[in-house]
Amino acid sequence: MSEYLGKDVFKLGFGLMRLPRLETGEIDVKQVGEMVDLFLEAGGTYFDTAFAYQGSEEAIRKALVERVPRERYTLATKLIANGENLSEETLKSEFVTSLERTGAGYFDFYLLHALQRSNYRNYEKYHLWDYVKELKEKGLVRHFGFSFHGDPELLEELLAKHPDAEFVQLQINYADWENPGVASKKNLEICRAHGKPVVIMEPVKGGILADPIDPVKKILKSANPDLSYAGWAVRFAASQEGILTVLSGMSSLAQMEDNLSYMRDFKPLTGEEYEVVRAAQKALDNDKAIPCTGCRYCVEGCPMGIPIPDIFTVLNRRKGSPEFRTKREYSIVTYEKGRASDCVACGQCEGACPQHLPIIELLREAQALEG
Repeated sequence: MSEYLGKDVFKLGFGLMRLPRLETGEIDVKQVGEMVDLFLEAGGTYFDTAFAYQGSEEAIRKALVERVPRERYTLATKLIANGENLSEETLKSEFVTSLERTGAGYFDFYLLHALQRSNYRNYEKYHLWDYVKELKEKGLVRHFGFSFHGDPELLEELLAKHPDAEFVQLQINYADWENPGVASKKNLEICRAHGKPVVIMEPVKGGILADPIDPVKKILKSANPDLSYAGWAVRFAASQEGILTVLSGMSSLAQMEDNLSYMRDFKPLTGEEYEVVRAAQKALDNDKAIPCTGCRYCVEGCPMGIPIPDIFTVLNRRKGSPEFRTKREYSIVTYEKGRASDCVACGQCEGACPQHLPIIELLREAQALEG
């Protein structure tokens, strides 16, 4: 992977999950082609799709593969093992389908997709780790890794069990840096400790940081009125060490142009700019529907072992987030611990809380994340 980690490697990757669509619902291949051209002209090379991204693999064949020499770009796609009624044959056929859809001949990067507590055993059960190694031996895959949406303990386990995985794709953004439901900082540190390059996804948290809450907007605009809110988020992600690329799921030419305006000649955040981001993080933390300070006094005597402050962090961060993301974060913080529905309403937590929060009532609200 060293050939992709040089200082001069273009740090922006073109994420193909949210491509522009026509009124008919079909992907706007013409506009995607224009976006591809701008990206390549600026020096970009990394394109990221997946078997599960509806229409994306076919669209990139038309907008990129059929128009551009193969040596000018690198293409990543993914194999996902979610759901029920799975079979080894069907799962392995995803690679064949992806190859046919894209017409790429081979994939520079191939990922086992979205590993987390709910599905990671499927990749073992159906011998998919061995499968991607076989694909690499055949020259159909240049590098293999996995994308990850789980807790740090699971990441440590996977990297220890599969040390030949060449890279990891992680959700890294300044909003989730200390969020226990995502653990951006901790997971990144684990990959560094294992010597694994990281592809960053969700640097703008699904678009939320492109239009953040008003206190954050004020902080960022005061520091640099010419840099977009998304620009602060993407540059923060790209400034981390050991990064292969930062994926941005762009949906329009305007978004591509904005990203290229600060990534074409990328400069890491300065010390002063990091202070600005820290102020933005603090503003996000202060924007709490539940004013929990995280002292954890409530946890020490909880008979059910419920991680109450972590659950409240997820509840506070769900503003603007899709339901699936919030439920996933909840499942991470409660794994092998008590859940909100385990609360026996003993009142110990409320007696210990310096903020006098109605914890029992708030845990009842959190039960909606268990569905």
